[in-house]
Formats: sequence, C-alpha cells, structure tokens
Amino acid sequence: MVKKIFKEIEEIQERDDEALDILKRRLVVVAVIVMIFTSLIVARLWYLQVNSGEEYKSLAFNNRVRIRQVAAPRGHIVDRNGKEIVTNRPSFNVVLIREDSHDIDDVLKRLAGVLHVDISELWKRIREAAGTPLYIPVVLKEDITWDTLAFLENHNQEFSGIRIEVVPVRVFHYGDLASHIIGYLGIINKKELAEADPEKYTGEDLIGKMGLEKLRENDLRGKKGSNSTEVNARGFEQKMLKSDDPISGKEIRLTLDVDLQQIAEGMMDQEEKSGAVVAMEVKTGRVLVAASAPKIHLDDFTGGISTENWNSLLENPKHPLINKVVQGTYPPGSTYKMVTALAGLATGAITESTVFNCPGHYQFGNRVYMCWKHSGHGAVDLRRAITESCDVYFYQLGQRVGVDVLAEYAHRLGLGEKTGVELEHEKSGLVPTRQWKLKQYKQKWQDGETLSIAIGQGFDLATPMQVNMMTATVANGGKVLLPQVVDSVRDTDGSIVEQFHPKLIRELTGLGRYLALIREGLTGVVNNDHGTAKGARIEGLTVAGKTGTAQVVKLAQYKGLKDENIPYKYRDHAWFTCFAPAEDPEIAITVLVEHGLHGGSESAPIAKAILQKYFEARLQAFAKEKEEKKIKTVPGGVRP
Repeated sequence: MVKKIFKEIEEIQERDDEALDILKRRLVVVAVIVMIFTSLIVARLWYLQVNSGEEYKSLAFNNRVRIRQVAAPRGHIVDRNGKEIVTNRPSFNVVLIREDSHDIDDVLKRLAGVLHVDISELWKRIREAAGTPLYIPVVLKEDITWDTLAFLENHNQEFSGIRIEVVPVRVFHYGDLASHIIGYLGIINKKELAEADPEKYTGEDLIGKMGLEKLRENDLRGKKGSNSTEVNARGFEQKMLKSDDPISGKEIRLTLDVDLQQIAEGMMDQEEKSGAVVAMEVKTGRVLVAASAPKIHLDDFTGGISTENWNSLLENPKHPLINKVVQGTYPPGSTYKMVTALAGLATGAITESTVFNCPGHYQFGNRVYMCWKHSGHGAVDLRRAITESCDVYFYQLGQRVGVDVLAEYAHRLGLGEKTGVELEHEKSGLVPTRQWKLKQYKQKWQDGETLSIAIGQGFDLATPMQVNMMTATVANGGKVLLPQVVDSVRDTDGSIVEQFHPKLIRELTGLGRYLALIREGLTGVVNNDHGTAKGARIEGLTVAGKTGTAQVVKLAQYKGLKDENIPYKYRDHAWFTCFAPAEDPEIAITVLVEHGLHGGSESAPIAKAILQKYFEARLQAFAKEKEEKKIKTVPGGVRP
C-alpha cells in the first residue's frame, strides 16, 4: 500500500516538473517578445528624439513660430558731389503664406475686392509659386496704397495667411537721369537664382538687371534681416519674438556731375535728338557726363515691365535700349583727322609746314574724291587743314602713310578697342587694316579705300566714349587714361571701402610736340573765322575742338537736296568733340547726334552749354572783370 502511495507521488512530481518546464519555456518566449518590442520602442524613440530630433523640433517650432526675411535697403547712388540720384522708400506688399491659410479660395475672393484686382490674377501668382515651400510668401500685390494698408491691418483676423511685407523700392530723384548708367531692378529669374548664393537670394528677390544696379549688385544689395513671430493654431500672428535688422547696401559715389548730366540730357530731349554725350576730366579720366538718348523710363521696369512697354522700346527706331555712349558705333568722320595728322607727323610723312593744294577735289586712279568745300581751300598747311577740315589735305596725307600706319596710331589713341569703362556691353569699334579686310572679306585692300579711312569714313567705326578718350589724350599731351564712372564705394557710416584713382593705360611718349601742333589746329576750329565750329565760342574761355560728319549711306538721289528733304534715316550723323581751356585743358566733351547732319550746328551747342556750366565761376569772374573795366574806361581815357 505504501509503495503504491509513493509511486503516485512520484507520478505527480513528474507531471509537475513537466508543467513547470512548459511554464518556464513559455516565460522565456514571453520575455523574448517583450525584449524585442522594448528594443523596437527604444530604437524608435532614439530615432525620433536623437537622430531626427532637430527636424521634429524645427517642425514643432514652425507650428508655433514664423520666421520671415526682411529685405535690406539697397545702397544709395550719388553723384561726385554727394547729390542723391537713387535712394529708397518703403513699399508695402500683400503676401500670402499658403501654409497659414485654411481656405485660400475664400480669402482670395474677399481680398480681390480689397486690392481692386481680378481674382484670376491672384491665382496666377499662386500657380507660378507652385513647387516652392508653402512657408515662402507669395506676393499678391506690390506697393499698395495707405488706405488699403490701413484696411488690411484693421481686418487682419479676417484674412488667414495674409501678411503685409515692407520692402524698399528705388526712388529716382532726377527722374530718368543717367538711366542707361544707373540701370534697373527686376525679380530674379530661374537662371539667375540657380547661379546665385542660396543664402542671399530667394525666388521673390529683386536683383540688378542692367547698368550699375547689375554691375555693382554685390555692393548695393546689403544683408537681409529677419523677424520671428508667434502664431496661433489658425496661423494669425500673436507677438514678435525676435527681430534682426537688415544691413543696408553700400553707397556708390559716381564721377558723374548731376548738373552737367541734366544739361546734356535736357538739350538732347528738347528736340528729341538721338545720340550720346560724354564729358571727361582730361587729367584723371573721371567721366562727368555719360548721356544716351533717348532715355529709358526706369519706373516702367519697377515690378516688371509690361509687354506693351517692352515692345514699344524694341520697335522704337531710335533704339532707346542701346547705351549709345559705349554700344553705339559710328564712322568718326572728321574727328578722325586727329589720328591722320598724328600719324603723318610722327612718321615724317609731313611736317608742320607741308602744304597740299585743295582745288575742291582729288583725283586718285579713275575716281574723284570731293572735298566738303567744293570751291576748294587752296594751298593748305596742317594747322589750316585741321581748322577748316580740308578733306583733300587728309586724302593725300592718308595716301602717304597708308592704312596700316593709320591703324597703328588710331589704336594708340584708344580707337578700335574697348576703353575699359565700367559700363555694360561696350563695343570695340573698328579700325581696319589690310589683314583685317583679307580675313573678313577674302579681298585685298584697295589703296583708294585708305583715302576714305583718312577722313574717318569707310570701314572706320568708333563709340562716343572712344572719341572722347582720343580727344582727352590729345588734350593732355598723350596720356591714355581709363575712363571711370565710379569714384568710390562707401559703407553706411561713410567710411570709404574702395577708392578709385586715375589709371594710366599707356602714354604716347615722344609725340608731345606733334600733339601740340594738332591742338593749335583744333583751337582754330572754334576761334578762327574760317573754323567749322564758330558756334562753340565762349567769351573768356578758349575752346578747342573738331566737328565731324559721319556719312550714313551715300545715295546719289539725295545729292543737292535741302536737309529737311532727306529722309531722317539717311541723314549724316553729326559729331563735335572739344576740350577747354585750350591753354591748360581740364575737360573734354564729345557729342554725337544721330542723323544730325552738321556737327557745328547740332552738336556744338550742347558742348558749349556744358562748358558754360562747368566754367561758370570762371566766366562770371571774367564778365565781372570786363564790366569793371568798362565802367572805368571812358572815351579819351580813364576816369580820374
């Protein structure tokens, strides 16, 4: 009986041990499962809080805080005397933050009436922003009125996602003065944005598109600021958290003189002339006037030029989009005779006393080359040839020196190559040679072509800036100076960041006495009774200069017609280039009037007006001294 009991006990223990083993195995499985899930949770928590912590922190922050960039005011542009040409004013733009607007369609419907624009225009702007982050503001309307601004500010809780953004816009204190030099701004395009620094530019930024606004973008731009504001669940701003002020761009001080520039542009505008005016200090290269006519209207480009206005500019026969100061190329006409005279003197082809006879024409081969004075000038030496602009004299001189020698001295005086002035798209003009024609046209040079080159016709091409540089070089005794339009770059506190000094490109050594002879002839152009620019005379100031007629096209059917009967596009261009005082030159001025026919009547008065303003104090002193002498002097002697 006892054995049976012990056997039953042993059987029960065996069953318990088996159950216990099963229980232990189950516990192990459960423990492994718990550990796996715990590991997954820990891993996920690590991923969210450590690996991606900053990202989710930023998302959480952005749900509560909005950070908006604040555009920096662009640097001012002033003239050589500090007169403000371009500054800034605040413009209030309406923008939409798409992620903050819970019902864009409803907001735009109500906003269109407030802004007085068609809702389709608002949707168009939003569609154009497709693909950009939703927190990037979309500009719906620029430069709203004060009334509109006040309404939106007072009803800001009714337009979810709508903000007022203050941006600086350009103010042109002298209207369109120096428009081709100043240039304009426009919204950055995709190509520009791809090439720009992403930390400085976004898709809605303005960037310089032309002129110094483009060339000096890095100086003028400044550094953006930012505002951090707290918003509620509906995206409405609650309070300002942080504000970093923008840093204004640097000031650009030009070499231009506003008063002289106004005179030049005013006289070109008055009679709707087309062309260019350039004035330069002959001893420094600083450009005082750089006027291209017709001007462009800078305000037309603010916020983007309309298709209608753009097409109007493109179709204008006077080509206002071209900066004729450096992009307009024209035959230099008789202004080129300075080159021919210097080449002849320097090579010994002539001396100052060499005389050629001018019967009014010159026979070369089977062709007759006419002088502008058909009755002829008679026996002519160099001074008189320059003073009276005798074509026959320079035909013969050109024949003596040849086209390649003419080209050499043209280049030495600054023609046929870019001047290097800080203006866009400068043209190099053209100084032909035998080799050039052979390469360009696969034809040999004809000697008769040299005669045309010698008087600035034929293949010769020059810009007004080049002719002005040539004139300044003759005036200062042979120093070819770099023309400069920027005097300095200054920080917001007025300290000079970059200062520009006269830069000598090259010097025509050993030619001083020849240049002095040429200056004598140029003085006669204005002051001799037989000179071609008597209209440029100024009492109390000795002006030296040269007129020039640039033939546009030779058409026999217009020969002998009165000027007004010749179609405008076929009329000759009119040059006048000068410097003063002739005894000690300070300023050189070049005027080119497209299709103006005669430099003495069309171009010279503009140069004269600029000279009168530039030497205003000197001329007033002269007039005062003359008046005092007149008062003291009486018939028969001096008053006691």
